[in-house]
Amino acid sequence: MIELLNIDCMEYMKTCEDNAFDLAIVDPPYGIKADKGTGSSNLAKSKKYSSEWDSSVPSIEYFNELFRISINQIIWGVNYYPYDLSGGRIVWDKDNTGNFSDCELAFSSFGYGVRKYKFKWNGMIQGDMKNKEKRIHPTQKPVALYRWLLDNYAKPNDRILDTHAGSFSSAVACKEKGFSGVFCELDKDYFKDGKARVDKASRQYELAEVIKETPENIELFNQHDVGCKAVE
Repeated sequence: MIELLNIDCMEYMKTCEDNAFDLAIVDPPYGIKADKGTGSSNLAKSKKYSSEWDSSVPSIEYFNELFRISINQIIWGVNYYPYDLSGGRIVWDKDNTGNFSDCELAFSSFGYGVRKYKFKWNGMIQGDMKNKEKRIHPTQKPVALYRWLLDNYAKPNDRILDTHAGSFSSAVACKEKGFSGVFCELDKDYFKDGKARVDKASRQYELAEVIKETPENIELFNQHDVGCKAVE
């Protein structure tokens, strides 16, 4: 079950038991004012709302709770945080040109090695132009990146957590890959747009499954439960 929550992630995490999730894949604020239109988000249009969510990095309490309720973690933006996050590293090579970051860096709790994934994400140009993603969030990451993370770091039946879902690319990938999880987003507008994105992807994915498995039942698809639960 994919559960989408319009909630402050700190409030949610306090309700969770220790090791409630097998893997947390999170992209917290970097404190670079991306909500003001700074950074590479200027290269591709995305909806911008009035809320301020990137004025500072999360507190140490956030990371303490995250490590308490998850067994393993992948944390994007590790180079921006003034905390000891010793461990492995994941490099996303965005194949960029210009003055913006060539890569993004994540902490990995899976040993001390460094692994790299390359997927072009340069303004309007994306690595998979045939399935080009609509930008709905300034710091949106591609679904392909999350698919790769799940393929390489998650085990079957793992329960996934994303505390800052944003565009909900992580939820789309989990739905496609068959993982259950919880995805939190505080901003009501981004939550609404992100939920619509997950719902659309779920319908497309499950419609493809219906066509593949039982073409004669295609008319039943509109009544099919896409398996997503949203709480506002």
